[in-house]
Parts: sequence; structure tokens; C-alpha cells
Amino acid sequence: MNRRDFMGEVIAALPLAALAGPALAQPAPLPPLVDKPALPWTIVAEGLKFPEGPVAMKDGSLLFVEIERRTISRLTPAGKVEIVAQLDGGPNGLAVGPDGALYIANNGGRFTYVMRGGLNSPGAPPPGFTAGGKIQRLDLKSGQLTTLYDSVEGRPIVAADDLVFDRHGGLWISDIAVKPGTGSILYAPRLGEPLRVAHAGLNPNGIGVSPDGRFLHVSSGTSLYGFDIDGPGQLAAHSYPSGGLQAPLWQGSIADSLKIQADGKVCVCSLLRPGGIGVVNRAGHTDFLGFPDRWVCNLAFGGRDMRDCWIMLSGLGQIAKVRWPAPGQTPAFRA
Repeated sequence: MNRRDFMGEVIAALPLAALAGPALAQPAPLPPLVDKPALPWTIVAEGLKFPEGPVAMKDGSLLFVEIERRTISRLTPAGKVEIVAQLDGGPNGLAVGPDGALYIANNGGRFTYVMRGGLNSPGAPPPGFTAGGKIQRLDLKSGQLTTLYDSVEGRPIVAADDLVFDRHGGLWISDIAVKPGTGSILYAPRLGEPLRVAHAGLNPNGIGVSPDGRFLHVSSGTSLYGFDIDGPGQLAAHSYPSGGLQAPLWQGSIADSLKIQADGKVCVCSLLRPGGIGVVNRAGHTDFLGFPDRWVCNLAFGGRDMRDCWIMLSGLGQIAKVRWPAPGQTPAFRA
């Protein structure tokens, strides 16, 4: 299969929300896949069903989701993968909350999966899918799973993709939705309090709060956005000159999840052109680190110095571990 054929198959498999950006209006052939990783790495897990949502735990283990398998899984320090919980829908993003429980952004089964070009690739929603997203809570001690939110302002959450806590216990959520321009950023000031829409119109994927708590960074389409946080759940309309646009992604790549370094630079996972991680500063300058998978979907920082980094090679069904060049941001809450 040549690159143009592969591009056609990948574009056919992509969710419509991912194609909303103008950079993909007339897709060009994909550049070559990165042959070697940008950093020395070790593959620490494989045979996974589209791993995503990694969270580094204090005991050295890694919690993550396998979206296609519909599980919360754990990678032990000894390198063994264990199933922690089986869920319905599509567990997508994870974060530890102020109570030490695990919170799950569940996309409700938003994606189908198909092997294309040797990679497991997310595609269009299953027939009849319109909504089904929810935010769930998993008690890591008892194993009890409960649903905290499945609607916002009287309408269903369509497809919750990721979530992050601020240091006050407020919860930011990205709802990637299905149709272009219909997604939203959601916020709850405290767990259990009603959700509200903080920003509508994007199809947000990754979401993160800056170390100083002043900015919300969101990846969507082929871009990274940044918004001033004016108060709990309140985003300034024009934090950057172009409606919040912080930077276009590397070579028109498609945005996936993100994490933030301790220095405030945003590490944005990007797909297809090629797969990798762009490190974006406040001014929008990007340093790109490529990895040999077109579906590099997420990363997590951990370890004593927060430079241990786990990277989700989701298309290959693998997790790689590297030493990152700079320390990552410590999450607001850990367990």
C-alpha cells in the first residue's frame, strides 16, 4: 500500500471532528513514518487494545485505559499488565481526584476500530451513535464504579474525551462530540456540583491547566488553543490574538491528548503526519519529537523527578517509557 492509499484509508477512518480543521480540507500524502524514536526508549507493555489516558501512581505503577477493550488497566513496576475494572462505553481519559479516587472520561463508545496499514485506528462512530458520554468515579480500594455526570445544562454529554482537575478541586472536561463545531469544554467547580459549559464550538480533545493555574490549554483539530482562566470555569474569549489559537500543530498533524511540563510548555500528542509529540511554548514555538507510530495518543509524567515519561503508542498497542528532557507538571492530586 503506498502512502496516498494509506492516507485515504486513514482519513476515511477518522472521526468527523478531527477533520474540521482547514489544514485537512485537501489531504496530502503522509510523510514517512518516523523510523526511530526521538529519545531512547523501552517498550514496557504491548498487545494492548488502543491504550490511552495514562496516570502515573505513587507506587510506580501506571494506570491507563484500553479504549477498545473497555478496561481500566494497570502496568505494574514489574512490567505486568492487570485489569483493574471492566466498563461499558469507551473509557478514554483518567485523572486522580481530590478524594484519591480515579475519575474517568467515558466517550460512550464514540469510536469504532479497524486495522489499517498495520496500525489499530479509531474510526467513525458505530451506527446510531448520537451521545453516551459520562464522567465516572472508580474507588481504587473497593472497586466501586459510579456515574457522576452524564448531562450538562439539560443535554447529554456526547463523548467525554479527557479531564483534568485544577488545584481547587474544580474539574475541566473535554467533550469531543461527533459533528464538527459541536463539542464543548465543561466545568464543575467541585465534584457533585452541576456541570456547566465553559466554552462551545471547538471539538476539544486534550485539556490541561498551566502550573500557575492561569491558563487552560486545549487541543482540537489541527491546533493547540490557550485560554486565560478568569475565574472558576470562566475562560477569556480571546486569550490569544486568533480566538485562542496558541499554535498550529506540526505539519498539520491532528491533535490528541496533552500534558504540561513544569515550565509551562505544552506537550501535545499529534497524529498521522507523522505521529509524535510537539512541545509548545507560550509564544507558540514548537519543538517536535517523532515516534514510530502514527497514533501517538497520550503521555504521563512520573518518578521522583517527574522526568519518567510513559508514551501511548496506541496504533501499535504499546507503551514506551523514556526519560523526558524536562520535568513534567505534578498533577493537582495523586494516589
